Amino acid sequence: MALELKNPHSVLAALKTRPIDVTEIRLSAGAAQGNWGDVADEARGHGIPVVFRKAPPQKMKRRQSEDQGRRTTGSVALVKPRNPSSLTELFTLEHEGSEPRGLWLALDCIQDPHNIGAIFRTAAFFGVRGIVLTKDRSAPLNATVYDVASGGMEAVPFAVETNLSRAITEAKQSGVWIMGTSEHAEEDVATYSQDRPWMVVIGNEEKGLRRLTLEQCDVVCRLTPAGLVDSLNASVAAGIMIARFSPFGPGVN
Repeated sequence: MALELKNPHSVLAALKTRPIDVTEIRLSAGAAQGNWGDVADEARGHGIPVVFRKAPPQKMKRRQSEDQGRRTTGSVALVKPRNPSSLTELFTLEHEGSEPRGLWLALDCIQDPHNIGAIFRTAAFFGVRGIVLTKDRSAPLNATVYDVASGGMEAVPFAVETNLSRAITEAKQSGVWIMGTSEHAEEDVATYSQDRPWMVVIGNEEKGLRRLTLEQCDVVCRLTPAGLVDSLNASVAAGIMIARFSPFGPGVN
């Protein structure tokens, strides 16, 4: 079933990477300019239908109010969800000399689609090699995830696994080290550096990492607060870890 995407940046990314999965563009009156105009031009170039729709005045006014701040004026695109990768595809390492390079993420039961979308956006920005998501007790990869990711869903390979333990085992067999994150960890993140390929595991917004996941981690570390606030949103914490450990980011030494 196609998703109704409302962020034109997400739609443009899909058009440029897999136009065959974009089935229709539905523009509201007056939306054929700016970003949605770019979407329409790109879609027409691929032979994708672009239709205009005019909602009744009251309905359009209500929709514009609801969509305020979400980069849409009632326009949507019908886009099929992207197919997940296999673990084998996700952990095929590229080597520079004799050392593998890369950063992966695992999301252990993240339940807020806004968090997942924000993580994918940051991961795409820093060139994360892949993301493993848990199938159960996690938010579905719905239209909200795609829109918040603002194109990031098209840029980062991902796998959806029933058994996260299996994914961690396969990562280790590929030469990837597993870094768990927990506010209860004894060691600070500053203990570690970009000296190896890492898979950083981010836990559930309220419960953190599950016990079995923690037991499989090579190391577990925390982001130590320096101010009055002693916790971070899951996507913010993930963003800090990505910026630090991506070999293509600035890192923090």
